[in-house]
Amino acid sequence: MRRHWKKIVIGLVVIVVGVLAASFVYAKFINKAQPALGQSDVNNRLDATTTLVGDAPTGSDAATGSVRAGVEGTWKIGGQSEVGYRVKESINGFATTANGRTTAITGSFQITGTKASAGNWTVDMTTFHSDEGRRDGQFNGRIMNVSQFRTSTFKLTAPIDFGAVPAQAGSVSVPATGDLTLHGVTKSVTFNLKATFKNGKIGVLGQIPVIFAEYGIPNPSRATIATEDHGLLEFVLIFNR
Repeated sequence: MRRHWKKIVIGLVVIVVGVLAASFVYAKFINKAQPALGQSDVNNRLDATTTLVGDAPTGSDAATGSVRAGVEGTWKIGGQSEVGYRVKESINGFATTANGRTTAITGSFQITGTKASAGNWTVDMTTFHSDEGRRDGQFNGRIMNVSQFRTSTFKLTAPIDFGAVPAQAGSVSVPATGDLTLHGVTKSVTFNLKATFKNGKIGVLGQIPVIFAEYGIPNPSRATIATEDHGLLEFVLIFNR
């Protein structure tokens, strides 16, 4: 009998060790979370093509294409824009990061003088993808319920004052305030964004902290996967004339 129990205990230990080893390998080597969106992502997309602003390069340097004036008007979100989520998670105690992204974004901003006087964007929530199909299934189903809440939106509720039009390839960091709608719930948010003017386009980089419970979003934790109660909405928005 003692030998029988010894075999059972050894078997259980082997199973536990195997599960932990598999969790470690997945968390550290298989799960491929993308690096956080950064200024290099903005610059690379602004460099993709060159378009001078307005009918003529007013106040520009012909050699560099630097345009220091003529930014007033309507700017629309271009195809190189991207929105994503980032959530820290733990798989059987091993830390990793879950993230997913989409390029299905539409919207525009109105610039008057040196201020963004109005603006909004809409994201198609059914188009998010990560490196893990099961994660996408959870995201689309019990977490974000995209069949019911197909879009998320942001609407500027206070003008953004850039102070001055940045020089070519120059950037300015400013706060922005607006209404963010996720999972059918709208809340006012204030966050910092960094705007870069280059090659006749405007690139905007930012992150918005999201506490799941405030938007009625179920905590993503399940089984052996535990997540924090909050995450980040990150974005790079490229605006074209």
